[in-house]
Amino acid sequence: MTREEIINTGNKVYSRPRLLNKNNMHYCPGCSHGVVHKLVAEVIDEMGLEHDTIGVAPVGCAVFAYNYLDIDWVEAAHGRAPAVATAISRLRPDKVLFTYQGDGDLAAIGSAETIHACTRGENIVIIMINNGIYGMTGGQMSPCTLEGAKTATTPYGRRTDLNGFPLRVADVVSLLDGTCYVTRQAVHTPGAVRKAKAALKKAFQNALDKKGTSFVEVVSTCNSGWKMSPAKSNKWMEENMFAHYPLGDLKNTVEPEKK
Repeated sequence: MTREEIINTGNKVYSRPRLLNKNNMHYCPGCSHGVVHKLVAEVIDEMGLEHDTIGVAPVGCAVFAYNYLDIDWVEAAHGRAPAVATAISRLRPDKVLFTYQGDGDLAAIGSAETIHACTRGENIVIIMINNGIYGMTGGQMSPCTLEGAKTATTPYGRRTDLNGFPLRVADVVSLLDGTCYVTRQAVHTPGAVRKAKAALKKAFQNALDKKGTSFVEVVSTCNSGWKMSPAKSNKWMEENMFAHYPLGDLKNTVEPEKK
């Protein structure tokens, strides 16, 4: 059966997301960003929010997100995406706002903006890609770098007596009254991808329904920064990252708890 016959008979099982541009992505092979971009594009398209969604991306590997997702974008200074999203959301309450940030951006220079946007319960979605390192700027230690992990600024491994402990951002924001949904997902397997997409759709629906701040953390790999192959990065993530950053929902005030 030819490709055309498969499509014409309704047997097509997958197609490129309509809102994902055909530009070649600059991300390293095996990087999780491309998968999350695809999921965000699918969610926005399936929810019919193409003309009502505005993304905000700051400095870091996520800075070129506007090159790949065919929606409206605003660029923010390093760490300031939640503040910029707050302003746009208040000026244009008819729009759905989301930020797309790495852990180095969000959890370090952007920690104040993140905490206070969540405390205020701004009607935005915050997406954090947590690969435990500064990916674009040279592989330095981020607040989420695991204990013992080697980076450009911790060549012998992160020491808690010198560098402090890895920051569990999702756990922190789940304690704030302004957050309505906080979850931690991954995209390393087909099953994980499906769960991550469901979480993103739930977060965008919360923004559409004016429920407050939704925070979606995606535990990810950085094979270039970790100095590993994509396959070894996934294995290392499963064996090390998930122990400190366990997957699943941390808070959901929109849906009642199942007994």
